[in-house]
Amino acid sequence: MTEINILGMLEILKSYNMKPNFSELARIYGLDRHTIKKYYENGGKKVIERKRDSGFDQYKDEIINLMSKPGVTKKAVYEYLKDKYKNIPSYSTFRYYTINNHITLHKSTTPHVRFETKPGDQLQVDWKESMKLTSKHGEVFEFNVLTSTLGFSRYHKFIYSKTKTTEDFIRCVIDTLNHLGGVPKHILTDNMSAVVSITNGTKKKHSKIKQFESDLGIKIKLCKARTPETKGKDESSNRFLAWLRPYDGEFEDENELISILNKINSKVNLENNQTTKIPPSVLFEKEKEYLNPLPNKVLLDSYVENVDIQTVPQTLLVNYKGNGYSVPNKFINKRVKIVPIDDKLYIYYNTDLVIIHNITSKKFNYNESHYKAALGITIKNKNLDIEQIAKDNLALLDRIK
Repeated sequence: MTEINILGMLEILKSYNMKPNFSELARIYGLDRHTIKKYYENGGKKVIERKRDSGFDQYKDEIINLMSKPGVTKKAVYEYLKDKYKNIPSYSTFRYYTINNHITLHKSTTPHVRFETKPGDQLQVDWKESMKLTSKHGEVFEFNVLTSTLGFSRYHKFIYSKTKTTEDFIRCVIDTLNHLGGVPKHILTDNMSAVVSITNGTKKKHSKIKQFESDLGIKIKLCKARTPETKGKDESSNRFLAWLRPYDGEFEDENELISILNKINSKVNLENNQTTKIPPSVLFEKEKEYLNPLPNKVLLDSYVENVDIQTVPQTLLVNYKGNGYSVPNKFINKRVKIVPIDDKLYIYYNTDLVIIHNITSKKFNYNESHYKAALGITIKNKNLDIEQIAKDNLALLDRIK
């Protein structure tokens, strides 16, 4: 099946007059780059038909339960099982299994009209609002995700956010643009309250949004909410957020929830897009050449309120209101952003969320895993019980006011 996929991919790339990035394709399909180059130049091998697999029988009850959850998709269930059990059969085998066992999902009958955009022309942005998931400990997390999709490549970026104010919108867009490494000609969004106010049917962009447009040299265009012909590519990305549903009741805490979201984000950019038949990460290599340069970093940072940028010391502790909060030792001497929201402290390196801390009155707020890892490097005597030493030291630090 891998050979069939790569041969189809190479044929499509030829139709776009694009020279393949053999190294990138090798990483995506798990083949040697020289093999892929040979396919491109000389054609492929004969495809061997695989036997049907019944390796999902042991998970049947779990599959039925997962597929009964509201808003979940078949692909979401498969990705969850793959993440949980690792060595499971392929997605096509899973599809055959659900069909043969009459395990079905309700599918939307809403038509989707295809519209194309030029490379670097458009970034479609939308909120996936008021999502609720419960941890394995019963804690309910209500959050939003700003989904952004480049119109040509369908490359997606998902940003987790507790709230969805104008400041949140700007912060998430800045994080997205930093991740993309450039700026498209315009951003397309619906009439979200973070961008526009509507009085007696008259739309008016917020003054901060207008200034943001001017500073970035970008136009934020408004469309009618839920209009597929103008913003369907990004709203189709919301389907991928259904991949979160099977994790309801299965994650440890907010940090793991965001880690799962980032993992899903990476996976969807490696999946063949339904329209282009090419992974977004491949077409993005072409599209990013058409993006305009990022504005001055100081200018971008000035838009993010309550953000402090600090260099991580050897103690691993960054400072917030006189108290220290830890990051992993690999960030020593690197600059991180510290963003307080409500009772949480979000620490970022570039656009990646490193850790979320509860804001406390304690002088030292070490994450136990951060402390143990650093202690393991510092203490050379491997006969000592690092875990016990870490536990004792952290208990002592907790008493310091």
